[in-house]
Amino acid sequence: MAKVTLTINGRQVTVPAGTTIKQAAETMGVKIPSLCYNPDLKPWASCGLCVIKNVDPRTGRARMARSCCTEVTQGMCIVTDDSELRKARRTVLELILSNHPNDCLKCARNHQCELQTIAADFGLREIRFDTILKNQEEDNSYAEIVLHRDKCINCGRCVTACQEMQNVWALEYNGRGDKTVIGPVGGVDIAHSPCVHCGQCAVHCPVGAITFSTPIDDVFEKIADKEITTVAAIAPSVRAALGEEFGFKPGTLATGKVYAALRALGFDYVHDTNFGADLTIMEEGTELLKRLTTKGSKLPLFTSCCPGWVDYAEKRYHDMLPHLSSAKSPQQMQGAMTKTYFADKMGIKKNKIYSVSIMPCTAKLFESARDKNMKSSGAQDYDMVITTRELARLIRRAGIDFNNLSESHADNFLGAYSGAGTIFGATGGVMEAALRTAYYLVNKKEMKPIDYTPARGLKNVRTAEVKINKDTKVRIAVVHQLGNVDQIVQRVRQELKEGKEPSFHFIEVMACRGGCVAGGGQPYGATDEIRKKRAAALYKDDKGKKQRQSHNNPEIQAIYKDFLGKPGSEKAERYLHTTYMKRSLYTE
Repeated sequence: MAKVTLTINGRQVTVPAGTTIKQAAETMGVKIPSLCYNPDLKPWASCGLCVIKNVDPRTGRARMARSCCTEVTQGMCIVTDDSELRKARRTVLELILSNHPNDCLKCARNHQCELQTIAADFGLREIRFDTILKNQEEDNSYAEIVLHRDKCINCGRCVTACQEMQNVWALEYNGRGDKTVIGPVGGVDIAHSPCVHCGQCAVHCPVGAITFSTPIDDVFEKIADKEITTVAAIAPSVRAALGEEFGFKPGTLATGKVYAALRALGFDYVHDTNFGADLTIMEEGTELLKRLTTKGSKLPLFTSCCPGWVDYAEKRYHDMLPHLSSAKSPQQMQGAMTKTYFADKMGIKKNKIYSVSIMPCTAKLFESARDKNMKSSGAQDYDMVITTRELARLIRRAGIDFNNLSESHADNFLGAYSGAGTIFGATGGVMEAALRTAYYLVNKKEMKPIDYTPARGLKNVRTAEVKINKDTKVRIAVVHQLGNVDQIVQRVRQELKEGKEPSFHFIEVMACRGGCVAGGGQPYGATDEIRKKRAAALYKDDKGKKQRQSHNNPEIQAIYKDFLGKPGSEKAERYLHTTYMKRSLYTE
């Protein structure tokens, strides 16, 4: 790769060609402020905070450039900070703040707001310009996502994430000049846009313009109700990210502390949705093998555990719906078993159970009430879904010192999990977990090596062929980030149209980049480096488990023996499977 040598603040640095000035400066430990820039997105120099000086070494003349989108050239001489640049940046900040509400204490992003942080770094205590707000009503048409238009700084990060990363196009620029407003096209509300609840707009927003509104105070009220039995369960990737909210390094595995925090909050029982992931593998693996061995079955089979992807498919890929696995997500399987199997075991009436799911995902709240199949127990299978960030708020509000908690454990019946269950949180994890069990179901012996590394990593689309036995080869694809799905679907469509043998038998889709480890409800600030560290924590958890295959989880074996019968049974179909519907792109 070609290299470029330049000077930044009097120090020489050599970087690969194509590197931006901002990126080059970061390799030297020099931080150039910005608001519109995010490493996930293409830079487009909207905010102007990242201005630097490009000095001509021959004449000494300097011109300003925006460092986030200007690539380095040989011999460049860059100045990233002087009195003139500080004055320019301060003026930009003051102009942004003159159109921004001054209600930080009431904002959901207080202490987690990039604008607030930069203003503090610059020591801004007052601004020279009149405050002019747009005074627009907030859009809370969705239960979980709230658009506070007055707080929007028009940086465009949410639009780019929605359109380019996710290919959803729920957000757009409306109006021109100082009348520009970001929101759904034509001024409709979020609920009547193509939004799929993935939350990537919110996690890429630098301020509090897009947040989430879950009535977490209801959790405290239910915990205090002595007539109610409260049950909490955590998703796979929560354990790999919650610690970041309390100062732990990304990739810190905090499973025991999360259990302890839930007990300290007052939950009567603490379960683990990794159990539900193991259950999903039993059902989905069985379904895959059935489709592979039954003539005329719909292939390829797409995974269905990601509600953002399911919503996307129901709105855009009506012809692909028969190819979605009918298996519910781990959350919904866990919820159904909580109010049936667990309730029976413990002698608790299901209408006296208040079940709370802690998820990395903003679409999970939508999923929990999406149709009648999510009431398979005869009641709402999950009463409340909160995100990782919201759990952190509950812990802080209760005055719990998370850092100094002793580790605890999950309760029986729905708490034990295998290594396969925990890797669900990373892109490729569902595929790898399913292959481990599918191999066993065919051969009655374990797959070796158990780690299937071709399914891992952050490449947008990963493909491989897995030899199950001499007669069965499974061609797989792993896709993450919704913007990458269409290339696979179009390929599948063309092959089906032409009657060709499918390129893939089994396709895993995760809506968010990196999978659930970087879902819309995870701690802010995810980058590919952080995604890798969170995924590595899950693989570490997998490595440390005695049982690393879903079918070897003793509690999974018990639930089939005592309650469900066998994977794919009538009872399993009733509680653990669902159906899909064709829906309009512009309706919830």
